[in-house]
Amino acid sequence: MPTVTLSTKIHNDSQLKLVSKILKTKLKGLQVEVKISGVTSHGWVQIDVSGDDEKVAMHYLADEVGICPTSLANIKKFLEFRSRLMVLEKNRDQMYADIGISVNTIISLEHLQAQFADGRKLALRKLIELFGFCVNLPLTIKILKVDKEKNCVEAILSEKQLTQYRNWMKSLLDQLIILGSSFYDVRLALQKAGLNRDVLNVEPLGLFEFAVTCKLGTDAAGLIPKIGKNLRSATFTVFSPKRVLGFLGYSALFISE
Repeated sequence: MPTVTLSTKIHNDSQLKLVSKILKTKLKGLQVEVKISGVTSHGWVQIDVSGDDEKVAMHYLADEVGICPTSLANIKKFLEFRSRLMVLEKNRDQMYADIGISVNTIISLEHLQAQFADGRKLALRKLIELFGFCVNLPLTIKILKVDKEKNCVEAILSEKQLTQYRNWMKSLLDQLIILGSSFYDVRLALQKAGLNRDVLNVEPLGLFEFAVTCKLGTDAAGLIPKIGKNLRSATFTVFSPKRVLGFLGYSALFISE
């Protein structure tokens, strides 16, 4: 019966029951039992998996939800992991991500400039502002270097992650990113605020993280006070292609690895 840490963070204790319910739904039809075994100090959910279809279930969870590495020894160059941003402005030249274990996962300003700003020497604070980076934002990263002596790894955003940003850029539609709420709560908040006509889609970024795609002409930031009262424990951030294009110009459409 392996115990694994999912690439899923809970933001309050009540969400544990929902994780269990979601997993049972996802694994329906498989001869497998999944039990919540705990939560790490940083909020990552741990589960026990057992049954005849254990291997199938593990592969499915790795693909659909993500599984955290168990130690630094499991982290190799070019492997990809689902992370959450952890520290943004501890210093001026790097951000830190959390991949579920006690290791410093660094995303350097130089790599962010190359991937998001066509190499332009923008300050980290400006990139955070333009692209809506915030604590607990889900990002898929690719490992560039592992330093066992310093217990740290260097990473960049994966091609899959960059493709998502490219698609958002090309749509020219605002994205309201909501962290810490369930899909049901997000949909209910939009309905109560009478905003269903203002949004096109609610895209899952994780089990409790979503990107709400606004219709053309709808300002994502303007939705926050309208739904915030019904999502009091949530964190909000905005990705606005028009704002990025206004600052970086046409080159922003070519976010690259």
